[in-house]
Amino acid sequence: MNDGDRGAERPARPKRADARRNEKALLDAAAAVFVASGVEAPVRDIAAKAGVGLGTIYRHFPTRADLIIAVYRHQVDACAEAGPALLATGATPHAALGQWIDLFVDFLVTKHGLASVLQSDEAGFDTLHAYFLDRLVPVCAQLLEAAAAAGEIRSGLEAYELMRGVGNLCIGADSDPRYDPRRLVELLIAGLRHPH
Repeated sequence: MNDGDRGAERPARPKRADARRNEKALLDAAAAVFVASGVEAPVRDIAAKAGVGLGTIYRHFPTRADLIIAVYRHQVDACAEAGPALLATGATPHAALGQWIDLFVDFLVTKHGLASVLQSDEAGFDTLHAYFLDRLVPVCAQLLEAAAAAGEIRSGLEAYELMRGVGNLCIGADSDPRYDPRRLVELLIAGLRHPH
């Protein structure tokens, strides 16, 4: 089969799905390397972890900033997609909320530093932050509403307020080994329960 035949014979859809899977694997590898070694980690380390050549990374992401933005968006998407899945499989809506908040804390503590690297590009950072809010606030709201509807927590809690509070508890956690925000966030989520 020559190259001309390949394009004519193979439907485009599986190729697109395959390309999406490859990009997801690449972004997962980049996120892991960034968490372990920081965003200045050599691109060759990301390529090695993803099992691809350097050219593949540069073809998808011509600059380090492109890669950092893509990793950040990928991690936001993963956190957003986890909410409904946890709600469907969790023991209770409050338990699902707690599990989701744990993922959110992981994102804030280990990956939110990606955005701080981009703050010199204010417009780009604002766009990323808007994406973060657009994707995650509705998911948090869905979890809060389900837990309130089940009578597990007080009603009337605002998702943005809760996320902002959790975010504030996470500030500086990456630079202070004596501080674990997860313990305080756990108390906060436990405190949302209806008094019995």
